Amino acid sequence: MSHASVGAPRPRLAAEFEHIQRRYDAQIKAVVATLHPGDYYVSTNAEMIGTVLGSCVSACMRDPRQRIGGMNHFMLPGDRPDSGAWAEAERATRFGSVAMERLVNALLDLGAHRPELEVKLVGGGRVLDALTDVGRRNIQFVREYVHREGFRVIGEDLGDIYPRKVLYDPVTGGVRVKRLARSNQRVVLDEERYLRDLARLPESGEIELF
Repeated sequence: MSHASVGAPRPRLAAEFEHIQRRYDAQIKAVVATLHPGDYYVSTNAEMIGTVLGSCVSACMRDPRQRIGGMNHFMLPGDRPDSGAWAEAERATRFGSVAMERLVNALLDLGAHRPELEVKLVGGGRVLDALTDVGRRNIQFVREYVHREGFRVIGEDLGDIYPRKVLYDPVTGGVRVKRLARSNQRVVLDEERYLRDLARLPESGEIELF
């Protein structure tokens, strides 16, 4: 018998999020929706949203009055590349400019009020030594975006050299971040693979920090 069958029932899933993997985690006794680069997810249910970040950034956004929250996971900022295949890549949600707009719109569609949205920002570690400091660019982008759009940032854990494991509660707004060893090769290899994929196929010890 699976953990999901012995835990609480899984909350109903909106059609646009059917590709998001959701499993019952017996350790934290909650359903966890797991995000990968390019994903975003919003919910009004008693469930968690989780991801692992290297140089990527996640914005955790929530309307505390309506108790509606969500999170995204983007790989690169939304600046337009100069030429080649990159010229169309900003349409993908793996890019911050699109990922932020999609997350905000999904929250508003569920009934969140834009002036009430609060933001917590996580990620942007320098984990890819051989490449441009993508994490720094992501941090610069997301800070400029939330400032330009007038969103209230109430917490952040950005930069440094560590990958991070993140769990976000979209109802309470709680964020748990675990900094992983910088030698975590799975994170590094995944990010290198995602960067290669973007170039080819542009279309498409735990710490309580907040």
